[in-house]
Parts: sequence; C-alpha cells; structure tokens
Amino acid sequence: MSADVAVLGAGMHPWGKWGRSFVEYGRIAARAALADAGLDWTDVGSLVGADTVRCGYSGYVAGATFARALGWQGARVTSVYAACASGAQAIGAARAQILAGLADVVLVVGADAAPKGFFAPAGGDRPDDPDWLRFRVLGATNPAYFALYARRRMAVHGDTLEDFARVKVKNAAAGRLNPHARYRKAVTAGEVAASAVVADPLRLLDICATSDGGAALVLTSMDFARSRGVADPVRIRAVSTVTPTYPRTVLDLPDIATDSTTAVRAAGVRAAGSFRSSIARAAYEEAGLGPEDLSLAEVYDLSTALELEWYEDIGLCAEGEGAKLLREGATALGGRIPVNTSGGLASFGEAVPAQAIAQVCELTWQLRGTAGERQVPGARVGITANQGLFGHGSAVVAVR
Repeated sequence: MSADVAVLGAGMHPWGKWGRSFVEYGRIAARAALADAGLDWTDVGSLVGADTVRCGYSGYVAGATFARALGWQGARVTSVYAACASGAQAIGAARAQILAGLADVVLVVGADAAPKGFFAPAGGDRPDDPDWLRFRVLGATNPAYFALYARRRMAVHGDTLEDFARVKVKNAAAGRLNPHARYRKAVTAGEVAASAVVADPLRLLDICATSDGGAALVLTSMDFARSRGVADPVRIRAVSTVTPTYPRTVLDLPDIATDSTTAVRAAGVRAAGSFRSSIARAAYEEAGLGPEDLSLAEVYDLSTALELEWYEDIGLCAEGEGAKLLREGATALGGRIPVNTSGGLASFGEAVPAQAIAQVCELTWQLRGTAGERQVPGARVGITANQGLFGHGSAVVAVR
C-alpha cells in the first residue's frame, strides 16, 4: 500500500481579529477546501477537528462541532489536541484513517478565536502542569520564552538584532502578497528597531501576534483522487509527531529544568540533538527524502530569532549558521530555499489549532504552482515544522 495520501482541497478563513466564533472560521475554511476539491460535504467519510481549549466545550470536541456546523450527515468524527501541534496531529489521524481503509475522503479542520495579548494557561492551581509552573514560578510569559531563545543565539552563535530584523522584513515581504494574511504591509529594519521592547532583546515586530483564523484540507486516498481524474495531486508523504528523547541538556520551556544526564545511561541513547531537529529528522526518514530535496519550507516563527533556529533544525544549514543563510538571501522569495513563503506567523499570528494545517495549505498551493506572486518556481517538495508544548512534534512532508 502506498503511504501517500492526496491533498485534493485546501481552504482558509483569513487571519485577523474578527470577534466571531471559531466555529464560523472553521466552517468557512471547510467549505473553501471542499469547493477547491470539487466535492460536497456529503462525499466526506470522516472529519478530524483540531481542538481549541479556549473556546468552551465545543472547542474540546472540534470534530463533532464542525460536523454539526456543516450539517449532520453520518461521517465519523475525531477530535485532537496537541497545543500548537494540533493541526499536524489532525492531519496524521486523517492520513492513518485513509491508509487503514476506514475512509476514502477525510476533511481536516482547525480554527481558533484567540485572546488579545499573549497566551496563558487556563485558570486553577496545577502544580503538575509545567506550563502553569513556568508562569507561576518563573513569571515566564511566551514573549519571555522567545527572548530566552534569542539571547542564547546571540551568546552562542553571535546572532544580532539586525539579523532578527531581517527575518521580519523577509516574512512581511511575503505576507504582503498573501490574501489570507492578517498583516499585508512591507516592514523595514528601521521599523523593527523602532518598535517597543517587549522582552529584551525582542521588540514588538520580532514577536508574532495572537489571531483568529481557520484552515482546512481535504485528504483522500490515491485511488479516490485518480477516480476523480486527478492523476498527479499534491501528496502527503510523511507526518512526524515524535516526542523528545533523553537526555535533553538545553532548557526548553515550559519545562523549567533540563534532564539529569547523570541518571541516563549513555548506551542506547540516540545521538544528541535538539527536540526540533528530531522532529524534522523523523519526517525525512519516513518520506525517504532529505533537506537537499526541498523546494521550500514553512516553519514556526513565533519570534524572528526562533525562525533562524528552525533553519538549522530542518537541516538547511549547520548549527549556528542560520543567520548566515538569511544574510545570503537564500531563505527569501527568489532565494535558493525560500522559508515561510506564506509570510509565516509574522504575517498571520497564532490561531493555534489552525496553523499547522495552514502551513500545509501553503505547501499545497506552492506545489500546485498556484501561489501567485509568492510562487516558488518548479516547487516539488516542501516541509512544515513547528512544535507543541509538552513534547508534541509537528512536521509534514508534501510532494508532487
């Protein structure tokens, strides 16, 4: 059996602050994906929803919530939550159902109505919750977490504030061309430098916003795609949702301590490397491809500094050389390996259950050759990469 599944449809609700229910965003994105696939809702055998924990009980059972919004028609439903990896887990669940023969057509939907400001853990006392602990014990908000990564890159690799600003300038240039993006305006390095300091060394324009938005995909078996006359669809070849391995010697919030390497035997422990690099490595191994095969990548730019780290984690360059790759223009539109051609979270903001799905929407449009002014010529292979709190990996490899 082929491990590929076809992407017949991709759709989004534009990102922004709309003040409406996440259900509406998801329904609109789903309808757009179905129209893109040339299918009706009644053709769908299964719906997988990526959950949002901020939107009440309906957000906890997003699969059924979106099925109800579209109109009950008997499809099986699945709901998944994995923080920022929720969308990738939803795609993985849909792919598994197709490959297992449980459904020929699966609709994947994620949507969120995000709070103003930054994300915080839900209320209540939970001393066994590392996310709650990092807020309660350290006072480490998400911007503080991003700033710690930035400071580490400056200290270890010599990255500069100018390098971080270049990431924002690059992503804003791409986002300006994306009709689904929230921020569609070019940004200069001077504007980044003039924006308010949020968590030193990061400024307001170095950090992604929180947003409302929705994204959806229609995934099918390869046989179903061919039966509909689609001989060469975009295909998902790998989904990586791996967890970290011991030992981990670099602090990675929300955890507030590293592993004790003295309690871990050296024998049998896999080669050292960051959790993020293991996410991409697992995806490449499953796909039978490597970073040298990539045409483009969509990575999780919670901050400008973190994007540079992803360059290294997905194998575009050696450790510590992310800023050099950026300065060469390799990751910009028109460069050797464009990264975040969508505009990234810098242009969209976070709509947590939707963002990993949105990344695959961008790969789909790029691999089809329908991305308009931001099109990567001859795109054939793309990877998405982000991670969810508490050890949720998230990477998808798509090919054509």
